Amino acid sequence: MKRRVVVTGVGLLTPLGNDVQTTWGNLLAGKNGIAPLTRFESEMPIKVAGELKDFDVTKYMDAKEAKKMDRFTQYALVAAQEAFKDAGLDQAEIDANRMGCWIGSGIGGLETMETQFGVLKARGYRRMSPFFVPMFIADMAAGQVSIALGAKGPNGCTVTACASGTNSIGDASRYIQYGDADIMITGGTEAAICALGMGGFVAARALSTNPDPETACRPFDKNRNGFIMGEGAGILILEEYEHAKTRGAKIYAELAGYGSSGDAYHITAPAEGGEGGARAMRLALKNAGMQPENIDYINAHGTSTQLNDKYETMAIKDVFGDHAYRLAVSSTKSMTGHLLGAAGAIEAIFSILSVQHDIVPPTIHFKEAEEEMDLDYVPNLARKMQVNAALSNSLGFGGHNACLIFKKVK
Repeated sequence: MKRRVVVTGVGLLTPLGNDVQTTWGNLLAGKNGIAPLTRFESEMPIKVAGELKDFDVTKYMDAKEAKKMDRFTQYALVAAQEAFKDAGLDQAEIDANRMGCWIGSGIGGLETMETQFGVLKARGYRRMSPFFVPMFIADMAAGQVSIALGAKGPNGCTVTACASGTNSIGDASRYIQYGDADIMITGGTEAAICALGMGGFVAARALSTNPDPETACRPFDKNRNGFIMGEGAGILILEEYEHAKTRGAKIYAELAGYGSSGDAYHITAPAEGGEGGARAMRLALKNAGMQPENIDYINAHGTSTQLNDKYETMAIKDVFGDHAYRLAVSSTKSMTGHLLGAAGAIEAIFSILSVQHDIVPPTIHFKEAEEEMDLDYVPNLARKMQVNAALSNSLGFGGHNACLIFKKVK
């Protein structure tokens, strides 16, 4: 019999705030975290991004140690420390062998790769940093977090593009379900706002070239024309239900279902009609032992691209039938931008908090619907409503689809 998995701690670092409380408050207020690009000077047609605001890593760790980490690892470590504290965990009281760490990243240390390639070309290999490889490899967020928090259990990193955070949470939950761990530190992290990262997505024609932060990212709106890059991290503490109860832990929600599928269709475009995403949602419902009517809210992948939003809407209708029109469906990327491998992790936390507080964040910048986009996208204002169960979608390049279901604990 599979063991139950619950969420006992959360940590966030997003364009809306450098902790959970600030991010959640700004999310519900419909605040826009997308602003003019400041990270680097560029002649690219991309002028806005979802950057972190007033983030100083030396407030959280020694500057010398921070220099040995790419920003994506720094972000994961900061969010993990918040989640660990939030869960009320104490390293001295934990069986380290029963606590694991599984943190995804879609790209890893891209900025470090960009910088060190510049050093190689300009000054030769002898001037490259000895920390180059352990700074850019995608698994290093999990590695550094496990070292900092003493997690000696299952340790790794799921890389599935924009589904990385969601897949990592789902994969981590199975270590608990099948008895290999009692606690898992999991989520996603990304720091790809650099010339190499932005240039690559510009070349792929995936980003919006709209220079206005208030209209550039508008998921499900008729005039959407591409996504906006974001950065940050979301980390959850997953725990076996009885283990959490025994230590008197605060429980946010239960991770009830996880579904994952592949499109086997195209390297960047979603399968026609959202067929792959629909299968992942059905698998998550089956895994949870739930019916479509049991879901109250969907935190959509909702990237603000033409095909994603259209096909995700079609997939929701396919899976939920008439109930699709009774669901609240919102895209929080309208406020954070698209955090790539971290997107699913922060959106999982938004879904968890929606279940806990019975309130749904809005899709801001939504002004004009088109005929086939006719679901309730919670336009522009947060909504108080009963949320017994929420589903979070993530759909990535390569045809990766992943879904998580969180529900109130009974």
